[in-house]
Amino acid sequence: MRRTIQRLSFTVAAMALATATAAHAQDAEGGDDGTDIEEDGSLARNAGGPGNAESEDKPMIVVSAQRRDEDLQDVPVTVTVFGADEIEDARIQQIDDIATRTVGLSFDAFPATQPRLFIRGIGSSDRGAAGDPSAAVFLDEVYLGRPAAVAFDAFDIERIEVLKGPQGTLYGRNVVGGAVNVITRKPDLYDTGGQAEFTYGNFDRLDLAGFVNLPFAGNTGAVRVSGAYRSHDGYVRNTFLGTDVEDQDTLSGRFQFYAEPSDNFRALFTVYGTRDRATGPANRPLETDPPGSPLYTVNLDPDTTTGSIPGNQDRDTYGVRAELGLDLPFATLTFLGSYRELQYNAGYDFDGGNATNNIIQISGSNDEEAELSSQELRLSSLPGGGVNWVVGFYHYNQQVERSDVFNLDAPPVAPIPLTEIYEQDASLDSVAVFADVSVAVSDTITLIAGGRYSRDDKTYSITNANSDAPLRGDEFFDVTAEASFDDFTFRGGIDFQPSDDHLFYAMVSRGFKAGGFQDTPANAAEAATPFAPETAIQYEIGQKSSLFGGTVIWNNTLYYLDYTDLQTRRTLPDGSIVTDNAGQASIKGYETQLTVRPFAGFVLSGSYAYTDATFDVYEEDGVDLAGNRLSRTPLHKLTVSPSYTYAFPGGMELTLAADYRYASEIFDDNSNQPPEIREPTHFVDARIVLDNIADRFRLSLWGKNLTDERTRTFQSLFLGGNFGAFSPPRTYGATVGVDF
Repeated sequence: MRRTIQRLSFTVAAMALATATAAHAQDAEGGDDGTDIEEDGSLARNAGGPGNAESEDKPMIVVSAQRRDEDLQDVPVTVTVFGADEIEDARIQQIDDIATRTVGLSFDAFPATQPRLFIRGIGSSDRGAAGDPSAAVFLDEVYLGRPAAVAFDAFDIERIEVLKGPQGTLYGRNVVGGAVNVITRKPDLYDTGGQAEFTYGNFDRLDLAGFVNLPFAGNTGAVRVSGAYRSHDGYVRNTFLGTDVEDQDTLSGRFQFYAEPSDNFRALFTVYGTRDRATGPANRPLETDPPGSPLYTVNLDPDTTTGSIPGNQDRDTYGVRAELGLDLPFATLTFLGSYRELQYNAGYDFDGGNATNNIIQISGSNDEEAELSSQELRLSSLPGGGVNWVVGFYHYNQQVERSDVFNLDAPPVAPIPLTEIYEQDASLDSVAVFADVSVAVSDTITLIAGGRYSRDDKTYSITNANSDAPLRGDEFFDVTAEASFDDFTFRGGIDFQPSDDHLFYAMVSRGFKAGGFQDTPANAAEAATPFAPETAIQYEIGQKSSLFGGTVIWNNTLYYLDYTDLQTRRTLPDGSIVTDNAGQASIKGYETQLTVRPFAGFVLSGSYAYTDATFDVYEEDGVDLAGNRLSRTPLHKLTVSPSYTYAFPGGMELTLAADYRYASEIFDDNSNQPPEIREPTHFVDARIVLDNIADRFRLSLWGKNLTDERTRTFQSLFLGGNFGAFSPPRTYGATVGVDF
């Protein structure tokens, strides 16, 4: 593995050196044509810059939801966007910060280093080696196919986009529920400088972050280096061990090299990595089943745990990315290639107790090594015409070795502690061809159509033969199986734009997620039998309007999702955890986004989502669950964010801002029965920002979760107890930044 990385690093370095040499040669010939990189990070040329034709009083938010730069108000897709300033001011750093601020998006974190996203009710709790997420994360267009690979630091980020609904045409790997696109800032050809940032807060939080941008002479290329270190002490006190847990020690870095060796060719190379070290998660028994059972001592104090081990969450992920762009007379040819490695280990005390207060002791660990690689070749139309199109080929390969260790010390069941180990080895090879086109049939009407054919081939080996006993099953086995899944997905629709300020659209889109294999099967037959793919068809109508000269932006969406063969995860009476196909579900929803600028300096933005996600056909252990709500999906979610900025005569600016977030109750289990219910939550963040001090300094005083809301972020009923963890407590601090 190390030799592979060394070879890849040498290849990237050699290509970068060759490109730099060509760039300098081009510069010597006077080849600067004044072009730059697109804001979405693609290498298509950007004549005049994004938004050049927009009026100064009409706000513009650039998004790349359709694989090209467009104003958010002109895109017939439901997108939530976080810009660079909001990411910095609101301290949006990791995937959970995005989830809590986005209506229609929720997540489950056990542990936090393996997040599971749910968009409009569609998500997956399967973290097995042969499973896939239903809602995906893309980092600079690169698909992060493993939950533990969703590791990045949101420093020096251009923007984050959350796309709602199936993305089965334009994005690598089919996505059923939606996608989170993280878009980093790219090297700037015309700016020499950088930024440094220092943060100190409670729990001894210490953050250091910075970037440097260095263009070449003649503006033919640039290098950008970004890095961040983030740490804090544990949020929870382990009173049994006398130590704190749920701390943080994260180091992230990114190196980018961009060059234009000729007028029609551009290249961007990136090397990036993240190293995580943390203790926890801090589980505890929340309830016993039946109530009053002596097996566990209930602990509802979110600030303490009594686990017999501190737990660990260790993650190392690093990789390389290459993007090449070539201008042809009629189109732009783009190649995007990536390679990423993941090494992950998590050990945890599941019952959150010790031998003095819990009769049964439950612990475990996950070990995973994965290699993820992808290649995409696409040809897209030049900007500015009445027809915008893209065609392409996509290939993704994933190799995963994973072990799931379950330790049980239960004197009522067995006289000695027992260990069960599931060892998995999975291979995925996925290919797809796709095409998408938007045709302006008149000055006000555009027709949209796209299709994608995908095929996934999976090979899977699993054994529990090295276990003391088959604790979650009924036999030892060693099984190898394989399966193939293919599907055609599409989107089609129409948008009507009677004026620059109003857009109305109707869209139908279909998404597909391949089937897979069980990660903790009970027997050989179950291990060898794949579960089926899931599909979703979404029917959506929407409106986007800019009113009163841009002082009011109001966007609305109504949608209906027909969700078939959804892959849902459940615990069997024998303790094994399996993924089933649940037949059919329907999801009906409404989302609205409103931004108001009533007077200079004041902005009030809010968003709301109503998500009615219910099973239509599903039976679990002989119980009909039709009519039950899908797990981990609140019926209501609301965000409200007022802010006011006052500009001082000397150029200094003072900003006062707050964020309020509400989510209604969430069911963590398909049965919708207690105790696996999360109560409604209310979160409040606030900040005071003094910017442009002496033209280069910045001071921010911030607080997150100011009301100290301690909601359950994970819970699971298992072996007579409901075990779970809580959200972080109130945190606050000060951040000082400097531009140079």
